[in-house]
Amino acid sequence: MIAVDPTDSASLLAAFGALGVLAVIFGESGLLVVGFFLPGDTLLFPAGVLCAAADGQAPRLQLWQVMLCAAVGSVLGGQVGYLLGRHGGRPLLERSSSRRVKEGTARAERLLSRYGYGKALVIGRFVPVLRTVLHPAAGALGVPARAFTLWQTVGGLLWSQSLVLAGYLLGSSVSHVDDYLLPLVAVIVALSLLPLLAEARRRRRERRDGDRPRGG
Repeated sequence: MIAVDPTDSASLLAAFGALGVLAVIFGESGLLVVGFFLPGDTLLFPAGVLCAAADGQAPRLQLWQVMLCAAVGSVLGGQVGYLLGRHGGRPLLERSSSRRVKEGTARAERLLSRYGYGKALVIGRFVPVLRTVLHPAAGALGVPARAFTLWQTVGGLLWSQSLVLAGYLLGSSVSHVDDYLLPLVAVIVALSLLPLLAEARRRRRERRDGDRPRGG
């Protein structure tokens, strides 16, 4: 029996291929608590790399299968997360003892309030942690089902397909790129954290400006 680490992209892709992409992206896109520990960006990009035929070797994964599974997992996961939040309501989020859930819920509320449904659901897909809690939070906060379905589908497809294609294009153009998957994953993680750092910096600046004494 092959031991599979669900938090390790290489292990998942080796064991389950495109179906592993579907299952993990589904969970990461809306299953509270569990989704926080699953790879998202760091699974899609390497999966795209493994779809490329390079150095005379056949691709280890089929691009169309990975893209389809990524699309289905992201859209279906977001929809299930929304339904959990809609039927569980705010108590579902407030009862959680997870600090990540509480912080993510507050961040989701600010995002929805600041940008509106469309922009928030698209932007939120590209932010780790936030995309896991955003969909249940949208359901609990009463975002209309039609608007949610439209924009979470747009965001899910943009996010999942762009990362898979980016990995595929890199794998097709750079020799032996799979030898550098770990450094590439580290870069993807760093880039995905930039929106969180930008938001934290903005909030600190707003608090500092609010605490600054005003001249009479």
